[in-house]
Amino acid sequence: MTSADLGSTWALVPLRGLEDAKTRLGAELDPEERLELVVTMATRTLAATRDARGIAGTVLVTADPAAADLATRFGARTLVQRLPGLNAALREARAVAVNLGATAILVLPIDLPAISPGALETVLADAADPGALDAASTGGVRDRPLVLAVPDRHGGGTNALLVSPPAAIEPAFGDGSFRAHASAAAAAGAAFRRHEGPLTLDVDTGADLLVAEAGGVGPDGVGVGPGRGRHGA
Repeated sequence: MTSADLGSTWALVPLRGLEDAKTRLGAELDPEERLELVVTMATRTLAATRDARGIAGTVLVTADPAAADLATRFGARTLVQRLPGLNAALREARAVAVNLGATAILVLPIDLPAISPGALETVLADAADPGALDAASTGGVRDRPLVLAVPDRHGGGTNALLVSPPAAIEPAFGDGSFRAHASAAAAAGAAFRRHEGPLTLDVDTGADLLVAEAGGVGPDGVGVGPGRGRHGA
């Protein structure tokens, strides 16, 4: 069994497109506001992966040339998505990262409003701590694969996923992904770790955006409060 190695951790950032991302916010934000939100969050994510200690590099996978240009500004590698679907895109990005020497991958969507270099460094520190295994796991990270997952605030989805070696499990994003990733880790004989913290908040609905703003981490200049969005005064 190949053991975990966080010595070269690469971030994988999927972004379908700037114009067509976050369509579920269409009832709260007009197209211009939604684009502003997506660009702000993507910028914040790419800056965090660039500046976090322990992240060796970033691969942004997208079908949008404008998103590719944005990634270049932050020193990220850009991969043009060829296969449909988020999990297929992540497998493509993983192959690029492995070819560049990745020993671990950290999947990060662009909709985590509290993302920061410090938040990512905390995730990596948790992953590297051999004494913080999930209660259902045994053994240390030095002698077996490792899967660390950050649940969403509802507990069903996955807001971040660290895997080492990179192909220890396959990405299973979608409904019930947190449980799916935990089950895949168990089937692979990997140590599994649940990580709580600021990255449990994502922005997928108007309610999420309100929670982010109430917590002081909403993207600057974009909101659904009075005077903003389709329901603003």
